[in-house]
Amino acid sequence: MVSLTRQESFIFKYTLSATSAVVAESVTYPLDLTKTRLQIQGEKGHHSMGHSLSHSAQHRGMIATAVGIAKEEGVRKLWQGVTPALYRHIVYSGSRMSFYEILRENVFKKNSDGTFSVWKATLSGLLAGAAGQFLSSPADLVKVQMQMEGRRRLEGKPRRVKNTAHAFRKILSESGVRGLWTGWVPNVQRAALVNLGDLATYDTVKHTILSKTNLQDNYITHTLSSACSGVIAALMGTPADVVKTRIMNQPTKDGKGLLYSGSVDCLVKTVRQEGFLALYKGLLPIWARMAPWSLVFWLTYEEIRKLSGTSSF
Repeated sequence: MVSLTRQESFIFKYTLSATSAVVAESVTYPLDLTKTRLQIQGEKGHHSMGHSLSHSAQHRGMIATAVGIAKEEGVRKLWQGVTPALYRHIVYSGSRMSFYEILRENVFKKNSDGTFSVWKATLSGLLAGAAGQFLSSPADLVKVQMQMEGRRRLEGKPRRVKNTAHAFRKILSESGVRGLWTGWVPNVQRAALVNLGDLATYDTVKHTILSKTNLQDNYITHTLSSACSGVIAALMGTPADVVKTRIMNQPTKDGKGLLYSGSVDCLVKTVRQEGFLALYKGLLPIWARMAPWSLVFWLTYEEIRKLSGTSSF
């Protein structure tokens, strides 16, 4: 076992969580791309501003959307935008896990028996997710725009971004540094809700299992806890994710969105024009992606912590 100082432990945990997230993100990324395409379906503003796809192409299910991307754009396009997505998780996952542990260990503090109150876990998850996502929001903006390039080509629209570097330069030239945080409000709202579902649920379920059953702190407990956290995170985060995707993907002029004035405006227009269930577009691929993502992340994270001599999460 390796003994680490407090500072080394912090750096190690940050690096471990970022590395675990990169592995999980690379494996499940096509589902994220599929989810983004599903969330844009039915968005009336885009089709009134230019070319539109046929009705059948506009309204596809999860599998049809993924197959359509592979056939119409090429299999490699299922990973379009993965570079900024990995950049995002290096910042986001490293930050959210570090912030959560700081809040749990130093601010709210665990109970004497090692458990963490549900309300404290909930608040810590919200704060950690919001802070981590705010820092990584520029990479998320670029990811969303790159994910939509294949569809724009099929619609006959001009190419908006060429690659990650070009996307960052374009945003900076058109909207300045503030433009990099376009859509950050719904983005942060989504991350706060997702982390409430993910971190708080995993932490609470895991320690409930350990205290109420004979199961040990091993891969079985970690698998059960991650399964619960994946479901709750998907249910809580999807509406904000739909709003975030639409705001980030909307055309802009002079740094201002042409379809929505903000997250509330987008929420209202989406429900009014497409119905309440439109807020759950992409739920299936979100959950289908979040379940294996959560499993890979938590199993990797917990096992390497043990191997390194760091206490279990």
